[in-house]
Amino acid sequence: MEENKPYWEGKHFAFYSNKACEYYPCHKVPEGQDFNCLFCYCPLYMLGRACGGNFKYLDSGIKDCSGCTLPHKRENYGYIAEKFQAIAKAMADQEQEDGQT
Repeated sequence: MEENKPYWEGKHFAFYSNKACEYYPCHKVPEGQDFNCLFCYCPLYMLGRACGGNFKYLDSGIKDCSGCTLPHKRENYGYIAEKFQAIAKAMADQEQEDGQT
């Protein structure tokens, strides 16, 4: 019996690794681990505490994601794709708030 896999699993569009990048890898990862560069600039950043990643806030208030590899793991493509609705809503809410000032 065939296992029900997410539509994106095993697809090339869900994983990209740029080992020629000057910053590769931008996070410390175990040698030989797959490192997905597809979400180089994490789309979850703007979700703040609701992103689901391993982050901390610095005393300056800046979100520090240097300890997070959530967007760089091959298996997390689906998690990030599912968050696009929340990202779109947050952006719309911000635009509405900006328009009311």
